[in-house]
Amino acid sequence: MPPEASAPSAERGPSRSRPAAVAARPDAPSPRATALLFALAVAAGSVMPLQGRINSRLAHLTGDPVLAALCSFAAGLVVMVLVSVLTPRGRRGLARIRPALAAGSVRPWYAVAGVIGGLLVLTQSATIGPLGVAVFTVAVVTGQVVGGMVVDRLGLSPAGVQRLTPRRLTGAALALAAVALVVWPKLGEAGGGPGWALLALLPLLAGLATAGQQVFNARQTTAYGTAIPATLVNFTAGVLFLGIVWGGIVLASGHGMPALPHDWRLYLGGPLGCVFIGVGAMVVPRLGVFAATLGLVSGNLLGSLMVDLVAPTDGSTVTTTTVLGTLGALAAVTLASWPARRR
Repeated sequence: MPPEASAPSAERGPSRSRPAAVAARPDAPSPRATALLFALAVAAGSVMPLQGRINSRLAHLTGDPVLAALCSFAAGLVVMVLVSVLTPRGRRGLARIRPALAAGSVRPWYAVAGVIGGLLVLTQSATIGPLGVAVFTVAVVTGQVVGGMVVDRLGLSPAGVQRLTPRRLTGAALALAAVALVVWPKLGEAGGGPGWALLALLPLLAGLATAGQQVFNARQTTAYGTAIPATLVNFTAGVLFLGIVWGGIVLASGHGMPALPHDWRLYLGGPLGCVFIGVGAMVVPRLGVFAATLGLVSGNLLGSLMVDLVAPTDGSTVTTTTVLGTLGALAAVTLASWPARRR
């Protein structure tokens, strides 16, 4: 369904002026373009399980999950600096940063998107142990789906207002059910105790925050004409945030820098994150946050299935429910996000 003409502004400043990135919304994509954008979102989401496997291994070898996250972000930052400086599109994007800031189409605080990414990584490190992988996954995905619907309904992304139609709500419910089905065999890992439910709110809130991350990245991409500067800003802010957190932990504990592994493959998590963030920033202005999120989540489940099939680890199993849940998530994307027939 095409966006409404009067999308509310995301800015709440005194002048209540609408940023150019929101005012210049692209037209609703054609079915063929929509299918391509969905495929890109699914492909980008499918790299995340591999990134998680790599970062988990790095955290195990260093004994420091925060340092592992920092190394991952730092590797991604190196890649984005090279892409920004060595490619014509990257240089054009860098040249547009100052004019966009001066015009107000990009705000300096959009860089908080990178901090949100760092917070998600820290939340993962802090809560998977007591909650279990299954509960963490359901909580994060629930936050992402609900957050995507809210920001689309408010028209905060360049895609404009997206109405909460019965089809979209049904697709969202189907996506959450698919995720729950996939992780069902592992729900026994969940812990208990009086603080368990409160702890489960952390990944839920982190998932909600990623909707804002998508909005900030999409606005930057719309203003710059490319996702490269937005991805660069994400990794820069993420490295600064995680560096401060890790430095504070080192000062408080008195422990020094552990020896880092020499295997270069353990630092590929950052470059894979570049793909995830860059593609997300590219598709959100056309599809909206909710549709893009469903595509990324579906790709995540599909990637997890492929990783477990190709390189299974101890405790990883591929069952009929895993396959059915992954297919259900892909069906949810089609149901919730396919453009309505134009009249």
